[in-house]
Amino acid sequence: MAAFKAIVFDFDGLILDTETAEYRSFNDLYRRHGAELTIETWGRWIGTDASAFDPYAHLAESAGIELDREEARAYRRARYDELMAGERARPGVEDYLRAGRRLGLGIGLASSSPRAWVEGYLRQLGLESWFDCIRTRDDVAKVKPDPELYLKVVEALGVAPEEAVAFEDSPNGALAAKRAGLKCVVVPNELTGGLAFGEYDLR
Repeated sequence: MAAFKAIVFDFDGLILDTETAEYRSFNDLYRRHGAELTIETWGRWIGTDASAFDPYAHLAESAGIELDREEARAYRRARYDELMAGERARPGVEDYLRAGRRLGLGIGLASSSPRAWVEGYLRQLGLESWFDCIRTRDDVAKVKPDPELYLKVVEALGVAPEEAVAFEDSPNGALAAKRAGLKCVVVPNELTGGLAFGEYDLR
């Protein structure tokens, strides 16, 4: 078996749990209109760019209403900001970054979110300088569960896929890592802990 030369982190839900706040803010919006956004519906899109799912159209259909999208977006964003206030990196993230650096491993990040989103949060958390390579949806044709993000990161780090370990919190992210040929450690968060994961190497 190849020796490991790199570790690659997902971002949303893995380094910073934006996902629980994202879901709760949308579900609070749904409940305002007498509807419910189930975790089963939302969970299918966690770890992707969710471009195939329009939560506002789904709300209008579920509640049987004409939705004022501008007002709905403003409420949802304000609720998200409120839920995210004071959020810090998930436990263990900084320990693993320090250990990776101490062991001389390449450290990468592969995210289906936009670069501005990821780098903005990394700066807030004081973690941006840890990463040798960051690839986001701005760098690929297809996001997770497609393997392209992971393949781009290991290529930039100069390692073979089998020489890298991915850390993921979602089934879509884990599928992307395994499709790319990386080992995958899943670290589910409060929201993704109940979702059904496919193949992975360690939980």
